[in-house]
Amino acid sequence: MLKYQFLTSFFALFLLGNVKAQEEKSLYIKGNALLAPIGVVNVGLEKQLSKKYTLQGDVLISPWKSFSGNHMQVYMGHLEGRYYFNEAFKHWYVGINTGFGLFDLTKWNYRGTEKFQRGFNIMAGATVGYQFQWKERWNIDIYLGGGTSQGFYHGYESVPPDSFIRYDDAKGWNRSGEILPYRGGVMISYKLK
Repeated sequence: MLKYQFLTSFFALFLLGNVKAQEEKSLYIKGNALLAPIGVVNVGLEKQLSKKYTLQGDVLISPWKSFSGNHMQVYMGHLEGRYYFNEAFKHWYVGINTGFGLFDLTKWNYRGTEKFQRGFNIMAGATVGYQFQWKERWNIDIYLGGGTSQGFYHGYESVPPDSFIRYDDAKGWNRSGEILPYRGGVMISYKLK
């Protein structure tokens, strides 16, 4: 974990060290068009730092207390540094990100049971994407990202009518670490400046 924190810090310093005084930098506000139809909010801001570098901050909110009978509340925030091969906000880019999340959800292997998990996770990884202009002041950003997700949670089982008990024997937090995709979508972006 310390290795990921070091890499994230190094990249952030590298980005800040490459910021040069030049013309006014662009700023875009964006929303994920793939998740909005199912009631999941994913919005962010992307700020140009230099000709090829940007910094994006975004949040994801899945407010569903139940989705198909399973717990599905997720709240995540990410900070991502991006490098565009052409110029900022145009065409292919790669990025590194770090994030934090809170969740109350049913893990995939507990679907169809009364068991669910509540906790938090820390994420660090990379993203690849492609951004292009749709109309004047409007861009479309298609991206997919993932990496390590280190989760800390308590396992619970629902007890009718409205309570729950711990089903696990863990003292303190259960821990779970995976390499998986945790970011992705089609962001519709509007240029604020």
